[in-house]
Amino acid sequence: MSVINGVVAFANLTEHEVYNGSSTGKYSVVISLEDPAEVKKLEAEGVKVKEYKNTPQRKFTTKFEDFQVVDAEGEPLSRSSVRWGDKVRIKYNLGAPHPVHGCTPYMQAIRVVEKGEAVADDDGDF
Repeated sequence: MSVINGVVAFANLTEHEVYNGSSTGKYSVVISLEDPAEVKKLEAEGVKVKEYKNTPQRKFTTKFEDFQVVDAEGEPLSRSSVRWGDKVRIKYNLGAPHPVHGCTPYMQAIRVVEKGEAVADDDGDF
């Protein structure tokens, strides 16, 4: 089991993610990897890392409903409390290597190390 640190970019933790109108049957979180050492660690494990707006990112998934979400002190958190901008530490296992797609990291648990600042869109006089 390995651990990685990052910042939440997208989170589908309360319901399965949907792709092309169909459920994937998986919960997922995409994290931005701010530390180059974390990127190198994943790549050394055979995990492919993609870039979005010049920021390395990786998706972690699980099909199991009983994954743990805790705060920095180890106290349980609701899945819905994990949001964009939160600094997290993800515990994961690697799937079997694929010759084209590399290894898939399967999420086991999430620790919210620091809550991000919620930024509301300014719609003016909506």
